[in-house]
Amino acid sequence: MINEMILTAGPSITEKEISYVTDAVTNGWNNDWNKYLVKFEKSLAEYVDVKHSLSTSSCTGALHLSMLACGIGPGDEVIVPEITWVASASAVAYVGATPVFCDIDPVSWCMDIESAARLIGPKTKAIMPVHLYGHPANMPAIMKLARDNNLKVIEDAAPSIGAEIDGKKTGSFGDAAGFSFQGAKILSTGEGGMFVTNNDEIFQRVKSLNDHGRDPSRPLASVEVGYKYKMSNLQAAMGLAQMERVEELVDRKREINAIYQDLLSDCGAVQVTSELDGCKSIHWMSSVELLGFDYDKRQQFMNKLKENLVDSRPVFSPLSSLPMFHRTIENPVADRIGQSAINLPSGHNLTLEQQEHVAKVIKSLL
Repeated sequence: MINEMILTAGPSITEKEISYVTDAVTNGWNNDWNKYLVKFEKSLAEYVDVKHSLSTSSCTGALHLSMLACGIGPGDEVIVPEITWVASASAVAYVGATPVFCDIDPVSWCMDIESAARLIGPKTKAIMPVHLYGHPANMPAIMKLARDNNLKVIEDAAPSIGAEIDGKKTGSFGDAAGFSFQGAKILSTGEGGMFVTNNDEIFQRVKSLNDHGRDPSRPLASVEVGYKYKMSNLQAAMGLAQMERVEELVDRKREINAIYQDLLSDCGAVQVTSELDGCKSIHWMSSVELLGFDYDKRQQFMNKLKENLVDSRPVFSPLSSLPMFHRTIENPVADRIGQSAINLPSGHNLTLEQQEHVAKVIKSLL
């Protein structure tokens, strides 16, 4: 019997994480102050297959540093998909540039390449694809579009560690990328992020900017106003343990989504997220579109789910609907998904009984 709320998220913590963090607390000081930071950065760079990585306090910080290092600034425009967490657009605004919002693909919910292409203008300096809920954006097409128009590509890979397109990991396509290890993510350090790139010049610029603008050749000598988006060695200890289990964590998320697809296959009123050909989604959040729903009907449905001990989250609203941003074109797919889709309970420790309860409640309410 289900007698307590089934939550939307939750990390997988084992004795490995506890052991590494305990060691960092006990011994990770003085000469060993960055022991786990170095190992975590190296492990992730090898997994994603990039030359450089730098741990940060958040993916937002990694994206902000990416913008700065790629020369994005006031008067510039960056194309961002309508449906994503606000941090994607906030990082653009941090440097004084303007986010311009494109529509999304109806299956992946990631950047629609034709919509993005129509928005390129004389002020466009970069494209920011987002691998939403762990499904990879169409990076081969996005990279071609960017190179044809001399644009930078900054990947918001926040929730997508382990996702692939044509066998290549997200975060390894663009000029720079950021990952998130916030508490609900597939790989967690509580809070935290990682900047990655294959570009030597961009990496050195980010490394300096993230160290208060210091000159690496002179101790404690800052030569410009910089930033401090640094991760602690304690967080990195947990991150390393999670990285050593990353395939296990990815497989579990994919298993959860496959179970929902099976349990809800006979319910024509919902569409469970799937993946496009050639793509490997990690299904960080298993999600469904409630066909024909609007904002009010979705909220009523979510309230009923909660009455039946099923927690859920609304999929992000279109960013251009927020008061600090502006709409330039109509994005009908984003508008539909933004008001009709929800994230289902997707934590690593979800049981089959809990998933069966979620599916049963959804079908009974519909």
